[in-house]
Amino acid sequence: MILRRVARPLLAAVFITGGLNAIRNAEGHAQAAEPFLSENVLPAAEALPVETDPVAVVKFDGAVKVAAGSMLALGRFRRLSSLALLTSITATTVAGHPFWEKRDQGERAQEQVQFLKNAGLAGGLLLAMADTEGEPSVGWRAKRAARKARKQVEDTTAKATGAVESVLPN
Repeated sequence: MILRRVARPLLAAVFITGGLNAIRNAEGHAQAAEPFLSENVLPAAEALPVETDPVAVVKFDGAVKVAAGSMLALGRFRRLSSLALLTSITATTVAGHPFWEKRDQGERAQEQVQFLKNAGLAGGLLLAMADTEGEPSVGWRAKRAARKARKQVEDTTAKATGAVESVLPN
């Protein structure tokens, strides 16, 4: 459908450009991420089996956005790429736009707008994850397979019962 071919690249564009910007300007973005990687917010961060250097985390997040955004725009691995982008935008939104901490009303309003914009993008990603392109969902296919299997077992049981009854004397 033409709608999907237009909507996915439009949704993905903000992630691709944001990811490229994060990779190019990782040091600036790392300042926002640092409090969430510090011991104050993430206790025992050094014990985690992942990189906690803010610049490296920002670059990784940017790479995820570029890769997953490109895949979404091309319509490849749509659900997986949408999930990756949803995970990324959730972390980015909480780390980068904590409007609830701002005292200045102007700054608070600006951060709240960015927070809500990201929430809207998250909604678009949820829709992209749920889109089956007209194909039956996995849940529907599983229920259908279970019904067919149950019917086959019932038919086989009925045939076996009939065969046994025909052999037994009256």
